[in-house]
Amino acid sequence: MSSGDARKTAEGLAHLCGFGNEHASEAVPGALPDGRNSPQRAPLGLYAEQLSGTAFTEPRAHNRRSWLYRIRPSAAHPAFTRAPDGALRTGPFTQTVADPNRLRWDPLPEPPEGTDFLAGLWTVGGNGDAAQRSGMAVHLYHANAGMDRVFGNADGELLIVPEHGGLLLRTEFGLLHAEPGHVALIPRGVRFRVDLLDDSARGYVCENYGAPFRLPDLGPIGANGLANPRDFRAPVAAYEDVEGPVEVVNKFCGHLWSATYDHSPLDVVAWHGNLVPYVYDLRRFNVIGTVSYDHPDPSIFTVLTSPSDTPGLAGVDFVVFAPRWLVGEDTFRPPYFHRNVMSEYMGLIEGAYDAKSAGKGGFVPGGGSLHNMMSAHGPDRETFDRASAAELKPHKVDDGLAFMFETRWPLVLTPQAARADHLQQRYDDVWQGLERHFRPSAGTSDGTLH
Repeated sequence: MSSGDARKTAEGLAHLCGFGNEHASEAVPGALPDGRNSPQRAPLGLYAEQLSGTAFTEPRAHNRRSWLYRIRPSAAHPAFTRAPDGALRTGPFTQTVADPNRLRWDPLPEPPEGTDFLAGLWTVGGNGDAAQRSGMAVHLYHANAGMDRVFGNADGELLIVPEHGGLLLRTEFGLLHAEPGHVALIPRGVRFRVDLLDDSARGYVCENYGAPFRLPDLGPIGANGLANPRDFRAPVAAYEDVEGPVEVVNKFCGHLWSATYDHSPLDVVAWHGNLVPYVYDLRRFNVIGTVSYDHPDPSIFTVLTSPSDTPGLAGVDFVVFAPRWLVGEDTFRPPYFHRNVMSEYMGLIEGAYDAKSAGKGGFVPGGGSLHNMMSAHGPDRETFDRASAAELKPHKVDDGLAFMFETRWPLVLTPQAARADHLQQRYDDVWQGLERHFRPSAGTSDGTLH
């Protein structure tokens, strides 16, 4: 499908609203069975199939599953054979050692002609072990062609963060439209295909091996705020009734496997459940911030969290720095200097980030930075000087959209990321020139205050 046709399709889509809801949708009236999940004969000659994203016995509040009513069951496929992994890598990451240095990359270079979303995936690094369902990976993508194959990932869910170019995601559940400024989530195991809405597309992907992303608890914030559930959009049922060879690629325990089906696996005519793909517009994030003094911890910007076995400690958090007002009195308003037990990978979707200068050799859209655990970081010298002298009148930050994947373990680089031509070589220089300003007003000769 051409990018123009794909965009026309994308812009006319309807959606179901709500995060974690029990949705139901049918592309043909009467396709959903009434009052049961698996009748003796499913309506319209369809096959009933359950897709479980969590174990059967996990607590009801965390259980994710959907029932699919499809033209052929997923079991009707030939054997898979190994396929080239390309630039895609999976945990455990053991080819390099974890690097304590602060690192920053420019955007990925242009891909060869005919590169689709799957071929355009390029792994920065990650942690944990996909086979043990723990940890995460950071990927980039750069594509200039739509997919004529179908992809599914048994290793984890995929949080796609477009930075340039829109995407039309054709999933088993229906179609989703994601533009820069949106995020799209494809649950573990769900098959999909990506059409481009523009000549090329570029962005970021968080592959979450652990517990499915959920909305964070709000605690003292109350019942509302941050990412509101109603703003998450799931697809309505749409299906492909396609006979003929279709390549299906499966990512399993870190490697790609391929099989040629005699039909499209995107043949779900109806479905119901709470395991669904979705899209969320980051500009709808309800930012919570100070109206008195100090810069709150960036946890207030958490959109989604994948919890670990330790309460409050995430396997990975997805954090957005969305447009917001800064009004703190007697406050250094950019993000403060910091050393963190968590590891932080940051990307930029548009504009500039308020703690880093942009431009050539700076933090630019499509680029990324990594501050592994306890790596000292914070505003660069230019930002520090400007913010320290700024007049503290109300100021709106609305010229940029940045995000962060924050994870409990160090992120270990792939060799390709550690040696990439687009790895900036003098990132540490942004903190050079932070001068000594200490001027004790009273004290002994050794600097001890009376």
